[in-house]
Amino acid sequence: MTSRARTFGSAASAYERFRLGYPDELVDLVLEYAGRPVRSALEIGAGTGKATRAFAARGIEVTATDPDAAMLAELRRQVPASVTVVRGAFEDLPLTRTYDLVFAAAALHWTAPSGRWERVAALLGPDAAFASFGAPLRLADPGLAEAVRAARAPFLDDDEVPSPDGTPEGAAMRWPGTELIRSDAFTDVRQVVVTRRPTVSASDYVGHLATISAYLELPASVRELALAAVRAVLPDRVTLDADLTLHLARRR
Repeated sequence: MTSRARTFGSAASAYERFRLGYPDELVDLVLEYAGRPVRSALEIGAGTGKATRAFAARGIEVTATDPDAAMLAELRRQVPASVTVVRGAFEDLPLTRTYDLVFAAAALHWTAPSGRWERVAALLGPDAAFASFGAPLRLADPGLAEAVRAARAPFLDDDEVPSPDGTPEGAAMRWPGTELIRSDAFTDVRQVVVTRRPTVSASDYVGHLATISAYLELPASVRELALAAVRAVLPDRVTLDADLTLHLARRR
């Protein structure tokens, strides 16, 4: 994990409050792709369980893993008792059993690249499915987005995580699909975009920003100034570009 990946526990309750959940449409797409009953699933970097509960609600026995104790404490308050909770980084998980599905929600980029796909494959049964989904939460209005960037600039140049393999944002196939295609362990790689345009209060949007690792790395006093500067340029409600990019692949 990078240092940024270790920041979330300090904002676990805010993460649960302000981060968006995952729609039924996304779960439907994953289960349809699997093409067979999914009885067991392993989640990489479960956080507070936003995606965990969406899959557990379908009767799937989810094993939710995360290295952060504070995030898992919040997760335990949110998910059903049927979920198995394991504290540990993806790189340290035992490869002692396989699952019908392995998935990661806005978390895969925090895993170490070396041996990533070999480990995922080792956790999957033959022909079992892998899914990764997420996307930056952005303002839908370009002019407002520029105003926020300018307000944030004295404190923070950029608040997004770059593509782990350097794939340009406008590329037809985005990461991790680019790596999945190159991996000998996977086939039938697909990319699907689930469109979302929610409207939220400015306070909730700023609350979301306060859970982003780039802000969490700032000293508390600087973070407060940055968030106040952003809030000052926002109207009372904002529309978000919250499109989810879903990548799917099948173990050979």
